[in-house]
Amino acid sequence: MDMATTHQLGTKNPARRKPGYLKRSDRRFAYLILAPAMIAFLVMVAWPFVDAMSMAFYQYTIYDTEPIFIGFENFRTILTDPYVLGSWVTTAIFVAGTTLLTMFLGLSWALLMYQDFRGRAVFRTMTLLPWILPSTVSAFIWAWMLNGRYGIVNVLLMDIGVVNAPVQFLSNDVGAMMAVILTRTWISIPLFMSFFLAGLQSMDFQQIEAARIDGAGNLKIVRRLILPHLKPVFLVTGALGMIGNLQQFDIIFALTGGGPVRATSVLSIEVYKQAFQNWNLGMASAIGVLWVFTLMPIVIFYLRSLFRED
Repeated sequence: MDMATTHQLGTKNPARRKPGYLKRSDRRFAYLILAPAMIAFLVMVAWPFVDAMSMAFYQYTIYDTEPIFIGFENFRTILTDPYVLGSWVTTAIFVAGTTLLTMFLGLSWALLMYQDFRGRAVFRTMTLLPWILPSTVSAFIWAWMLNGRYGIVNVLLMDIGVVNAPVQFLSNDVGAMMAVILTRTWISIPLFMSFFLAGLQSMDFQQIEAARIDGAGNLKIVRRLILPHLKPVFLVTGALGMIGNLQQFDIIFALTGGGPVRATSVLSIEVYKQAFQNWNLGMASAIGVLWVFTLMPIVIFYLRSLFRED
């Protein structure tokens, strides 16, 4: 055995670094890069949330010179107040209706945009227009379209003979809820369509061709091939849709203001009314805390779905 071999045998191999290992200098640089984002998160998210949670245990209205600790009284009031409980039901109707309708129309539009036809790129680009427009602008557009005196929807319905007189969509409970659901759906369709279209483009087109050769029709192909393939997309888009719809405020406020007579007063509108109309910051904070805890199971489900895919 020569000296070189002896030297190689006597020398220890350097320890293998674990995946994700960073040198001390690299870690310092990473902390430096993350510091602005962490500071912004603490100032803009964490601190207001902790402050709101603490305010939920106090009585603090425009008539109080300083907060008065009342324990769980605000939460007891919430669980017995018919108006607040009604806003929970209204929120559930809005979230369920908007999410299901958006997923159905988004998938339908994605299937159409998946086909090969002339001008497909132009149609795909135009589809993004509702998502690009500010949500308040979209709300005012739909308010004009559904107006009971000069709205284009009433004009079309009377021209084709569906109704004999203008319908006051925004002045009755059912019409107002349908209006906010349709407006939110119209805005969200482009995003959902993009998710479903990306899932469709990841499919093996030869499977569809083989199914057609075997005599399968379009409905059977959708049910047996496309829907099972898009199951992960359904989970992600469904969770994202519910999270976004639970947080919805601007469209409803601009379109109906929560009316008529609280018919569209979802939790976000209820928090606004308690804080800036009744000036009851303690009650508004309590509703906001329960609102956050309503979101948490959906957020956890969404994150678990993402990690499961990884």
